[in-house]
Amino acid sequence: MKRRYIAVLAGCLAAFAACSDWLDVNTNPNGPQSVSANLYLPPMLHWMATSPQYDGRFVGRYTQEWTLPGTSLSTWDRMGYDPGSDNGGQQWRDVYWSLGQNLVDMNRKAEAEQRWDLLGVGEILKGWGWMVLTDLHGPIIIKEAFDQTRTSFDYDTEKLGYDESQRLFNEAIKNLKRTDGAVDQAFLARGDHVYNGDRAKWLKFAYGILAINLNHFTDRPGYNPDSVIKLVDLSFTSNADDALMTYPGTNNDDTNFWGRTRNNLTNYRQTQFVVSLLDGTDFGVVDPRLSRMLVLDSAGTTYRGLDPNVVGFGALTVAQRPMNFYGFPSTGGVGVPGRYLFSDHAKIPIMTYAQLQFVKAEAAYRKGDKVTALAAYTKGISAHIDFVNARNSDDNQGIPQISATEKAAFLANTSIVPTDPNALTLTQIMSQKYIAQWGWGHNELWMDMRRFHYTDADPVTGQQVYPGFKIPTTLYVDNQGKPVYRIRPRYNSEYVWNQAGLKAIGGLDPDYHTKLLWILDPSQP
Repeated sequence: MKRRYIAVLAGCLAAFAACSDWLDVNTNPNGPQSVSANLYLPPMLHWMATSPQYDGRFVGRYTQEWTLPGTSLSTWDRMGYDPGSDNGGQQWRDVYWSLGQNLVDMNRKAEAEQRWDLLGVGEILKGWGWMVLTDLHGPIIIKEAFDQTRTSFDYDTEKLGYDESQRLFNEAIKNLKRTDGAVDQAFLARGDHVYNGDRAKWLKFAYGILAINLNHFTDRPGYNPDSVIKLVDLSFTSNADDALMTYPGTNNDDTNFWGRTRNNLTNYRQTQFVVSLLDGTDFGVVDPRLSRMLVLDSAGTTYRGLDPNVVGFGALTVAQRPMNFYGFPSTGGVGVPGRYLFSDHAKIPIMTYAQLQFVKAEAAYRKGDKVTALAAYTKGISAHIDFVNARNSDDNQGIPQISATEKAAFLANTSIVPTDPNALTLTQIMSQKYIAQWGWGHNELWMDMRRFHYTDADPVTGQQVYPGFKIPTTLYVDNQGKPVYRIRPRYNSEYVWNQAGLKAIGGLDPDYHTKLLWILDPSQP
């Protein structure tokens, strides 16, 4: 059976006439072809939270959140990619396929029925999709994405990706403010497993994701920190607003992707880079989150991490090797609750109050308002400590909570929170934001690091903004000695079905993944 492939998607969205005729006479009464608009929503929200974690296995190695030790240095640990593989392409698949035509249909129905709250959520989803794919991949297909008359597709500019996402977020804000028509919390709640139909919280979410979007423009002319600050102030006001996905764990696919049951991270290990951010190496004080987020070595005595430049565990003895994220030396931990985000029932965030406070802190710092920057920075650390405690309670993990005394002592340490706003540095802001996003916020974390070209110096200290981060010494062969700045488009849609579109943007070049994104290069118009 012939299939049309839409904009790089995983499978067929529409079939040719012969197939359509066959479907017309085989209608399934148990699977209605027209469903209530709100019933489209649950799987799309699931993927909004979960697909970044799929790709986080790979993006997280670019950012050295973790590494995959083996008998040789892996492609992703060397800032490369896997040729002929869809690794790193899950969000591409989900934006065009899992959301895809389903999201188009949901939004059309919501608009026709004047369900402005549902339409607002749908517009957030649509804008989120264009934003994250542009952040990750650079040029993507927007205008022709769902044109079923085409069998090949032209790529659009990165600027259009950001313009469209911003337009959609602003439309979502307008619609989520509406109370007329068929706006109905109970109706929205049937499909909304993030905020249970709470329109006010989705409105805050829309402000927050627009703030994140605009803060990506720090390397472009026209970056406006005041707009970012204003949007954050209209967004989340505490951790109670965090957008969290709950995983009931009744089967494999509704279990936390990082839980031991899913077995997606069992062989990965923490890096020395993230350990050094928390163990006092970089900031002179042991962070109380160290023992609640990371794991000890196999001897149970020391927090150690691996160097992605070293094959396997290097010279570490068996006892010195860091355990897996579930606290076991090798493959153990099945059925045992894990710490922090690495437990079957731990909630995974889509966006958090702590994250937004660090966005505000950076914007205020760049504006020169160090007082506002320090206040937001302090709130971000405080909120993330509470976030860590909450995630270590999601699955009855038994991990000791960070006490009020520990928290107060940490926040009172001037190496972490200076008393003088003028002493605050970008290194402190971005390092604490890294910690707050470690393990889940891979997209934003990678965008942050790329905005600082991984190793840019802090203008105050002259040292790296990300202390101790090292670009791999043995980069992947196709990099031609350059660090990675984008993920190549999804192999099984683009490189198999749309090579003409790729050729036009240079996507067939071996080093395409190293080309600087438009948003990071002010020399590009």
